Parts: sequence; structure tokens; C-alpha cells
Amino acid sequence: MGNRPLECNRHPLAPGTILLEHLLVPRGISQKAFAADIEVSEKHLSQLVNGKRTLSPDMAARIAKALGTTVRFWINLQGAVDAWDAERARAD
Repeated sequence: MGNRPLECNRHPLAPGTILLEHLLVPRGISQKAFAADIEVSEKHLSQLVNGKRTLSPDMAARIAKALGTTVRFWINLQGAVDAWDAERARAD
């Protein structure tokens, strides 16, 4: 009988979802304004918040600086999503 990690049956929230729903919307910051603030295209930010793009370390650094958070926070969010996806793919 081996030790099995605790399983989570729910996909972790993606960094873009956290960014949009928990930081931008409550603060009344538009995607357009935030994209300009972090010096990326609106399309790039839109793809991130809509789950069409993963969070790169560079983007994590830009977001962290703009919001006064840490790069590690954003990287950990993406890591949780990546790990969940990898575990599910391997289980299939």
C-alpha cells in the first residue's frame, strides 16, 4: 500500500481568471488599461484572461510589479494548473 497524494477533483483557477475576477474587476481596472500599464498588447492579455495562453515568467513579473504582488505567487498559480493538467493527462 503506497502513499497516494491527496487528489483534487476540481481544476485549479488559471492565473488569468484570478487576475480578472479577483483583481481587475473588483478594482474597476479595464483589460485595456491594465495591458497598457504592463506594456503588453490587449490581445495578449485577453488571451491570458480567457485561458487561451499560459502565464510566462515575464508576464508574471509584469503583473506582480503592477499589482504589488510577487512573481512567485503568479508562477505558483500557473504551476498548479500545469501539474493538475499533467496528472489528468497521465491518468487518461
